[in-house]
Amino acid sequence: MRAKGVKVEIRLRPMIASEFSAYQGYFVQDYAQEIMDNYGHSNLVAIKMAKAAIEASFPEGITEKNEELLCIELGESNQLVGYLWRMINPEDNSCFISDFYILPEQRSKGLGKLALKALEDALKPLEIGQIKLRVAYQNKRAADLYQAAGYTITGINMSKLLN
Repeated sequence: MRAKGVKVEIRLRPMIASEFSAYQGYFVQDYAQEIMDNYGHSNLVAIKMAKAAIEASFPEGITEKNEELLCIELGESNQLVGYLWRMINPEDNSCFISDFYILPEQRSKGLGKLALKALEDALKPLEIGQIKLRVAYQNKRAADLYQAAGYTITGINMSKLLN
């Protein structure tokens, strides 16, 4: 695969327990910011909500049976360039992307599109027929990436804060 004219190999691999803390630290801050931006909650409330979300999904951290959290790496160097949290739903043969993150210093290199393609390739043998996700309204960069990778808009989330 090529990223910005250079041949690049992207590898997705299950996260190991020793990597979970770094992921959790990134996730809580990033998701809390999204909660503040989208729902108007205070920083304290947003951080509490973000912590609750990750703890509910991974109460024991990373376990051997968990392959939902993936590390995105550059092929031969094994350099970490991002994270992908996927959830496979066998009932409708779909995969939901709960979180997709390319490290800031690795952005604008085409790695996001390559990581999405690597996910598609990994899902084919599992006979997964659809990938779903949600993009925050303010995250135009992510929306543009997904649309460039062939994803279509299927709805709009809305909310209203009540005093």
